[in-house]
Amino acid sequence: MPNASLDTTNVLLGIMAAASVFEALLLIGIGVAGFMAYRRATRLVTDLEARQIAPLREQMNAILADVRAVTARVSQQTERVDHAISGTMERVDETAERVKSSVRERVYQAVGLARGVRAVIVSILSTHVRHEPSGSARRAS
Repeated sequence: MPNASLDTTNVLLGIMAAASVFEALLLIGIGVAGFMAYRRATRLVTDLEARQIAPLREQMNAILADVRAVTARVSQQTERVDHAISGTMERVDETAERVKSSVRERVYQAVGLARGVRAVIVSILSTHVRHEPSGSARRAS
């Protein structure tokens, strides 16, 4: 009977060895299939990037270059307009000051002339008023 027990043990060991070999082959197959799927996915991503993303990237770079050029031009024009407005405002202030001083001079001259005329009129009237009362007082007596 010891032989029967050994035969059973050997059969079970053979079955276990075959199952282990099958499991090893299955794991190797899964590893190879995973590696092939990885390579296929990588190739697909690379092709997709070359066909779709690279042209989009080139278009985006061209658009960004245009935006940069437009921004630079707008900035330059804004600076020119700001400089022109500042210069114009300075000239307007300068002209307003000239007009103000010119008007002030003429007003002062007109006021001086009016005061002079008034002084002459007051002087004539005060002289005329002084002579009248003494002349009217003589008539009343």
